[in-house]
Formats: sequence, structure tokens, C-alpha cells
Amino acid sequence: MARSNYLFTSESVSEGHPDKVCDRISDAVVDLYLAGDPFARVACETLTTTNKIVLAGEVRGPASITKDQIEETARRAVREIGYEQDGFHWKNASVDVLLHAQSADIAQGVDASGNKDEGAGDQGIMFGYACTETDVLMPAPIIYSHRILKRMAELRHSGARPEFEPDSKSQVTLKYENGKPVGITSVVVSTQHKAGVKLTDLRELVRGVVKEVLPAGWFPPEEEFYVNPTGNFVIGGPDGDAGLTGRKIIVDTYGGAAPHGGGAFSGKDPTKVDRSAAYAARYLAKNVVAAGLSDRCTIQLAYAIGVSKPLSIYVDLHGTGKVEEEAVERAVAKAMDLSPRGIREHLQLNRPIYERTAAYGHFGRTPDADGGFSWEKTDLADKLKAEIR
Repeated sequence: MARSNYLFTSESVSEGHPDKVCDRISDAVVDLYLAGDPFARVACETLTTTNKIVLAGEVRGPASITKDQIEETARRAVREIGYEQDGFHWKNASVDVLLHAQSADIAQGVDASGNKDEGAGDQGIMFGYACTETDVLMPAPIIYSHRILKRMAELRHSGARPEFEPDSKSQVTLKYENGKPVGITSVVVSTQHKAGVKLTDLRELVRGVVKEVLPAGWFPPEEEFYVNPTGNFVIGGPDGDAGLTGRKIIVDTYGGAAPHGGGAFSGKDPTKVDRSAAYAARYLAKNVVAAGLSDRCTIQLAYAIGVSKPLSIYVDLHGTGKVEEEAVERAVAKAMDLSPRGIREHLQLNRPIYERTAAYGHFGRTPDADGGFSWEKTDLADKLKAEIR
């Protein structure tokens, strides 16, 4: 039996966290290639450390894209995050571009040819989740964790809070009663800051942001409000801790409130089902909840490399369903072509829309006019209801 009264915690990290710097650079490279060829193939991994950026992986795309352009793309991403520090500076960092051509063995299994449809870019399992806890149908702890850091970044970029530096983390603990969030019991924010800023002053600056973001009356008890609990945090970002693409997969998704298949998103073009099928699973789960078929929904998809159809579709409504899970499984299979090609075409994923996803979550975002975050739309809800009737 599921517990109804409990505490649950999720964390987020900012765009300036070392791993998120890497995610952004990798996704900026994906966008660079997709802007040149919507069907380019990219698998880009990035490593950062003190004044060093290394890009490695496989690509297949326009020959006109040069190493100089890729280096310029990486530097521009770091500059826009805001790194102009002695230990990590967009202009002074050394950049190594080690990308090479995609394996022909992988290409022959994935590409469409003759009567064979495009296959999945890898084997794996992908999960999507949605719930009624927030207006964006996401778990509340991860959404508030994201919103705290996103607001801090906005204030830093605008110049309103020059005390803040790019690297920061948040953690929010919610109290649930009868399975519903009723309040926040603790908030932790650790933020890099300018030298000379007093911890007492920083605490008040962060307090203002947290109060602005959280619902009225949800600010935690004073003894459970933690700001930089280890003290000084001047040295941060890749100068303080090496970063790698793909190390924040729980931050990217549901904050631990739902399963994760294990595959990272950033740096991968949309033929990679680690990314596109996870987006499709979220899209379907969100539309199931938006259709009023349940209050919570988890969907699992499974794929084999080179095979176009999903091997399985699994739905769990967590005891909140108004219909049977098997009916939802049949409905989602009819409502959307879940082959890699079908997902890309339905969600229009062959666009340069990925750099913006690299921080503050891939889910729970507002769909953009140019096709960004298309998987957050709820335009399939009526079709799902019709399929089940």
C-alpha cells in the first residue's frame, strides 16, 4: 500500500554548475549541427575543469561545420552563463575539439534503407511521468527547486543581484498528507558568491528569492532554512569541481519522484531514444493526466538498437486511474507513432531547440513558439479520451 503521509526531497543545480556547463555546451553543439542539417547525427560529450574544455564524441553532419565554429559555440555558451573568473573564463579557457565521424556500424543499424524504417539509436528503457501536484503537472519538490535557482540566475543576469555567481544548488523538502503536498519543511541553497560578501547578507538575499518563489505560507522554519551551510563559496564552477555531460539526470527529469531509465539527454540528437523517447513518454503521461484519466501516470517505453517499434509500453496510474491501465496502454499506442521517426515527426524534434533545455529541467517548461519543449503540450488529451471511449 502506498504511503499517504511522508516527507520528500528533490534537488536542482544551476546553469553554472560544472555538470550543467557541460550539458549546455553539448546541447549547443547539437543545435549547431541541426541548424545546418535537421537530420545531422550528434553524440557530444563535454568535460570541464580549471580553464579547460574538452569535447569528444561522434557526429555526422555538414562538412562546413569546422572545429573553429564548434570552439566558438562552446565559448559563447560559457560566456552567456556568465563565467569570467580567473579559474574559468569563456575567453581564456583552452578548448579541445575531439569530435569524429559516427561509426559506420552504428549508422547501418539505425538508418532507414529499402523497406527498413529508421531504427532506435540504442537499446534502453525510458520513463515519463506526470501528476497533478503543480500547474505544469510535475512533482512539486523539483519544480520549486528549479524555480529558486532560475530566479537567482535571472537576478544575476539582470544585474539586480551582482553578489550571486553562476554556480549554485538548491534542495527542497515537502510534507505530504494524504498523498498531497501541504507545505515545505526545509530549503537548502548553496550559491557561489562574490568575494567579500558576508554570509548573513547572502542569507537575506536568498531569503527574498525563496519567499518570492514559494507559495504564501510555505517558507520553512528558520532553523530549516540553510544558505551555504559550509560557509564561504567563492571558488566554484569548473574551477572548483570538474564537470561532465550527463551527470544530472535526476535533476533533468522528476527529482527522484519517478523512475529513470538511466540515459542522459544532453549532447544527443533526436534519433537517440534516450532523449526522444523520454520526451515522448513525458508527453504521453502529461496528456493522460491532462485528459483527467488519472491524477498520476508513469509510462515506460523500451527499445532495441536498430528496431523501429517499441518492444513494450507499460502504464502505471498509481491507483488514481479513472480507467484501466491496459486501456491507456492501447490508447497511447494508437494515438502516437512511437517509432523513432514517428516521435521525431510528431514532436518536431529535428530543430535546434536543445541548448535551452540544459538547465532547470527538461520537463515542466512552457512550449515555445519555435517548437521548443513541444513535448510539454497537452494537445493529445482529447484524442486519448476518444481512444478509450
